Amino acid sequence: MSVDTLHKQMLDDIPNNYQKTVGFPTYDLTRAFAIGAADLEDAIQQEARKLDVDNLVGDELTRFCRQYRNIIRRAATYAQGVLTVTGSGTVPTGVLFATEGGVQFVATDTVKIVGSGSVPVQAVLPGPAGNVPQGTVTQIPVTIQGIVSVTNPDDMTGGYDEEDDDTLRARYYLDIQQPSTSANRADYRKWALEIAGVGAVKTFPLAQGNWTVDVVIVNDKHQPADEELVAAVQAHIDPGSTGLGDGRTAIGAHCYVSSATAQTITVTATLTLAAPDTLEAVKAAATDALTAYLYALPFADKQTAVVSYARIGALLLDIPGVIDYTGLLLGGGTANIQIGDRAVAVLGEVTLDVAG
Repeated sequence: MSVDTLHKQMLDDIPNNYQKTVGFPTYDLTRAFAIGAADLEDAIQQEARKLDVDNLVGDELTRFCRQYRNIIRRAATYAQGVLTVTGSGTVPTGVLFATEGGVQFVATDTVKIVGSGSVPVQAVLPGPAGNVPQGTVTQIPVTIQGIVSVTNPDDMTGGYDEEDDDTLRARYYLDIQQPSTSANRADYRKWALEIAGVGAVKTFPLAQGNWTVDVVIVNDKHQPADEELVAAVQAHIDPGSTGLGDGRTAIGAHCYVSSATAQTITVTATLTLAAPDTLEAVKAAATDALTAYLYALPFADKQTAVVSYARIGALLLDIPGVIDYTGLLLGGGTANIQIGDRAVAVLGEVTLDVAG
């Protein structure tokens, strides 16, 4: 309510035998109060909006989810890996290594090198920037006596961004809509999603006998999870699948965590383009659209993912510059493809040619 509206209501409630024009005490005093009342009403409305989780962002959303459902925002994590160091000397804890692009890693243990050896490292900064490919960590910013070279024989993995607002809010709603209790399916899904990097979860009760649960996960890009992510979820729910109750699950319940397998989807088609020289741009747009489509396929309990032949064709026609297509093959055929219960659709080779 505006200041003018509040002030008018106040003046209307005062008997007319009082002078209520500008400059008189009755007007001036009530005007000042109306200004304060309007500010107070705005503040109350702002606080009332915060009772709706859809209106919250950042720290306020973090507090709301924690206080009302004990759902904790997943923190950013650091990429980790092992470097192969050559030379003769000691690599102390805290020494830095880097890629040519400046992504830095710090040694997490002191290692004596004789000829060559392995040094565990962690990215200096959290997030996916530390997930660099093998053979890229080759720089030693500060000379280490006796050490002549360094490289990473495998990819660095495990770096994830802090959970964003939309993902946290989705977990909040999932917890309300599918309540977790007494180690039911929803509990195992909730526990797996508490680990940074997990994008979706399937559960398979009694998969390996009584008192067993298989938990199958994909990463936050809906791709197969790496070994480190699988291990982190396993340690969180039931370390070593012992059923001893050392993790989130109950005593006696054995949980086995694994990654979904990749079910590769190839796409082939001949296109009629408005301008044939735009084929490379069309290929890039098609790859992005197909990747987004596969990402959106369900990966959840009691849901079957199907890659639609018709939908793939429609996606191609939606790309700017594409007039028509012929010879569309999806996985080498012309039918829908059903994704396996423990698989996730992964885009394979996209082969697009120009007609004529």
